Amino acid sequence: MALVNTAKKKLLAGEPAFGYALGVGSPLVAEILAGSGIDFILLDRQHGAFGSESTIASFAAMRNRGATIMARVARNNYTQIGRLLDEGALGIVVPMVDTPEQAREAADACRLPPVGNRSWGWGSAANYGDDYPTWINDELFVAVQIESKLAVENAEAILSTPGVDGCWIGPGDLSLSLGFQPGSAEAAEPLHRAIEQVIQACKNTGKVPGYAGGGPAHGVELAKQGLRFITAGSDVSFLKSGAAEGLKILRG
Repeated sequence: MALVNTAKKKLLAGEPAFGYALGVGSPLVAEILAGSGIDFILLDRQHGAFGSESTIASFAAMRNRGATIMARVARNNYTQIGRLLDEGALGIVVPMVDTPEQAREAADACRLPPVGNRSWGWGSAANYGDDYPTWINDELFVAVQIESKLAVENAEAILSTPGVDGCWIGPGDLSLSLGFQPGSAEAAEPLHRAIEQVIQACKNTGKVPGYAGGGPAHGVELAKQGLRFITAGSDVSFLKSGAAEGLKILRG
């Protein structure tokens, strides 16, 4: 029986799907957050502290915990994308995609022939059942990161690429590319204009607009703007905010 990617189902229905990002490299933390009721978990292999073994262990810990398992690959690389899929990722986020040619490379690496050129064979993904290859092409969610001035300019062409389901805007790198420090007051308006341009490109192509949000409240605001594939916090941010709140209470 085919698995249903519940986060992708919500996204394709026009609803927001909220996720938490994993960065500390802990399978135990992954298991806890995957069982929290959130729509998806995004394991970060680009900036997070995950190696191959901790990734495999975290995927195993998250399986059947409710949240859709997704991962950000370190870079747009055929082998690295394939490894995450082989271990059971049901969503892939590819960073630094600036052109439709790069988008095509990412999309093709994600899906089995004849749709793409993913290699036949897998590891822990076999736990999804013998019918895994019959449904994974349809249930996989593929997002490319729009995080440069060039990517914004090419957004419609990038998002028109077959096999690309949506995007995930990276505000930090995008701000730098626009000539501003991330989070600065000067970056706010140019960043807002870029976001609007990408959202419009998604509307024009029928793809899902996404964003790397700063927390739950920010995630709600992003959804109101029309963004749908939204990370709304991370293991690191929750640890920091929880510890800071605890200190406020302890020290009066």
